[in-house]
Amino acid sequence: MNPRHKQPPRSRKRDPNRERIVGAARVHFFSHGFRSVTMDDLAEELGISKKTLYAHFPGKFDLLEAVLADKFASVEAMFKEVTRADTHNFPATLQALLAGTQRELDEIKPPFVRDMRQKAPDVFKVVERRRAALIQRYFGKLFVEGQRAGMVRKDVPAKLIIEMLLAMVQSIMNPPKMEELGMMPKEGFAGILKIVLEGALTTKGRKA
Repeated sequence: MNPRHKQPPRSRKRDPNRERIVGAARVHFFSHGFRSVTMDDLAEELGISKKTLYAHFPGKFDLLEAVLADKFASVEAMFKEVTRADTHNFPATLQALLAGTQRELDEIKPPFVRDMRQKAPDVFKVVERRRAALIQRYFGKLFVEGQRAGMVRKDVPAKLIIEMLLAMVQSIMNPPKMEELGMMPKEGFAGILKIVLEGALTTKGRKA
């Protein structure tokens, strides 16, 4: 590869224009889908030139990937805050984790799911990988803490519980299946967790 074609190192300095573009696109994409929003529309709404917009994002799929990265960053920030607060209080941490997850998923509306199914199946593979990593890291840690507290059953390894959770999320929480079931990610994840937790929690855990 010609060294002149290498991407320059990313600056740690925040770029206000880039953040504004991603923020506006995030609102539109998750609410209305990304097919109905043009790059020209975004430039006009933000009051910036198309040249500036395309300098940051050469195409709509580049912007879509940035929006998804921004979404995952906010989800992980929520997970970190919740699990940092009181890792030894399993019921409170679980409730906060579930509530935070529901809030984050509520942002995603049917048009976005439709567009991901029809136009961006390859991009969704990245979503699946990042989603799995977050579930393993934060729910896995929580289930281990729950076993120590006697609120998650110990006759099933925490790793196996997480693998069951991941398998259900993988097979159900994808755009084609969500559309087939007529569900949104928020509803699907709530149902999956309810079933998993019913089987994973001890009597003490359910009461708590």
